[in-house]
Amino acid sequence: MKIFLDTLGCKLNQAETELLSASFSQAGHEIVDSIIDAQLYILNTCTVTQTADAKSRQLIRKVHRMNPDAIIVVTGCYAEREAESLRKIDGVRVVIGNKNKLNLLGLLAVTGMMEKGNEDHTSEFSSRTRSFVRIQDGCRQFCTYCIVPFVRKTEISVPPEEILDYVNYREASGIKEIVLTGTEVGSYRSEDLRLTGLLKRILEETSVERIRLSSLQPDEITPDLVNLWKNERLCPHFHISLQSGSDAVLKKMNRRYTSDEFLKATSFLISSIPNVAITTDVIAGFPGETDEDFEQTCEVCRKAGFARIHLFPYSKRPGTAAAKVSGQVNDGIITQRSKKLGLIAAECAESFRKKFIGSRMVVLWEQKSGRLWSGYTGNYIRVYVNSDNDVKNCISTVTLASVYKDGMKGKIS
Repeated sequence: MKIFLDTLGCKLNQAETELLSASFSQAGHEIVDSIIDAQLYILNTCTVTQTADAKSRQLIRKVHRMNPDAIIVVTGCYAEREAESLRKIDGVRVVIGNKNKLNLLGLLAVTGMMEKGNEDHTSEFSSRTRSFVRIQDGCRQFCTYCIVPFVRKTEISVPPEEILDYVNYREASGIKEIVLTGTEVGSYRSEDLRLTGLLKRILEETSVERIRLSSLQPDEITPDLVNLWKNERLCPHFHISLQSGSDAVLKKMNRRYTSDEFLKATSFLISSIPNVAITTDVIAGFPGETDEDFEQTCEVCRKAGFARIHLFPYSKRPGTAAAKVSGQVNDGIITQRSKKLGLIAAECAESFRKKFIGSRMVVLWEQKSGRLWSGYTGNYIRVYVNSDNDVKNCISTVTLASVYKDGMKGKIS
């Protein structure tokens, strides 16, 4: 059966879609890259904002118009939260929440919708350079704005042997970089093994060339963890969510750090790891956010020296504590604050990149447009070079020449 898998949202969703792709392919089904050719379309959804919900609905309707014969299956966080409303959208045949997401193949087989796979057809991952590896799932933090603890309720850590086997399997398939991901990666614990111990085992028991870590909390940036970055296989890139630079707002959000503690964590990383990039998330217009609170956020963003800021206008999520409080910020003010933060984000990103003009850095090449290839450095700068050679999934040293678009122009050394 020809299957198209689509993903919206976080790196954990991407990791789970990758696992689904492997399970369907190993069962003899063909993973296709054209919606028109697909007999089965699977959408792994996100529900972190109202915009994410709308994107899912729009995509489902678009796919149904493009290929009305395709069986549409919706899974993921939006499916967990709003299964009944999704079932009412034309074309949707099956809705499966997060709890049963990774059992999708067996569940569809029971319904009779799945044709028997061809045992001779086991192609997968043919166009990938990076693999997202699920090491943890679930969240118990209950930040007051966040819907995730309601749709990923059960906190689990994947056993280390399973992670190591998967990393080695992905490396054998040609992958050069893995991204370790989860809802709360820093809370990883399998028996007595914590995140630092898991990273040590991956470094010792695999040989994949690059290892990238997804989001951490400020208090998880410890000397023992950071000391591992002496090994150059670990990418010097940390994502630490700020959300707000106001201590008053952070308290209302139920975040477990102050702005000062956040800045101490980023300063420690900058002083400890050469060329480190720190990226973050910031919410504009959280309920009760005053002009002074907002200016404090702007100031922290400038001080932290972020390589990239992911900006989210506050989005009221049903059932969360923040959705119920008074002091909801006017949409017009949220838009104004978002625009200002967007300008600060652009300034921070450009300032970070300019520091590396003339530097030689290693790039993993991923895709091309015409003669222009693009890929990422270990510290997550997107680099562009002109080349007639096929360098996809190759790692090479590049001299960075200038800031260009969302990254930098370079020349392969």
